[in-house]
Amino acid sequence: MKTGCRLMILAATALVLIFCYTTAAAAQRMAVAVSKANVRSGPGSTYDVLWQVERYHPLQVIKKTAKWVRFRDFEGDEGWISRDLLDKTPTVITRKKCHVRSGPGKNFPIVFTIDKGIPFKVLGRKGKWTHIEHADGDKGWIFKTLVW
Repeated sequence: MKTGCRLMILAATALVLIFCYTTAAAAQRMAVAVSKANVRSGPGSTYDVLWQVERYHPLQVIKKTAKWVRFRDFEGDEGWISRDLLDKTPTVITRKKCHVRSGPGKNFPIVFTIDKGIPFKVLGRKGKWTHIEHADGDKGWIFKTLVW
């Protein structure tokens, strides 16, 4: 094989690997692991606090540094948060006001009603239903299209 062909194959392979790595990193979700965390405008504690998020708030990872994570949330907002405040707990957040039920189906009683933007830890899944737990201990089931 000629050197030019080898270089083209190596370059194409490198591009595919870079694309796969950045796509995998971008697809990663993490969750807030503390009761409240500051979202900042940049990767450091000297940057402005933009807003705060609570335990189990899910975040779509855009970029990681040694100590900070740039993320996008369920509304498309972006910010930076310390990696020390995150973990890989599976979580969801409500897309709109909705009911949480005692079991995985519309035939189960409503346990409570929640507003848009409430985060939950995922305990399990059954069909199109997700078993959830709030940071305060409330548990129930929610239909999968109602959460992000």
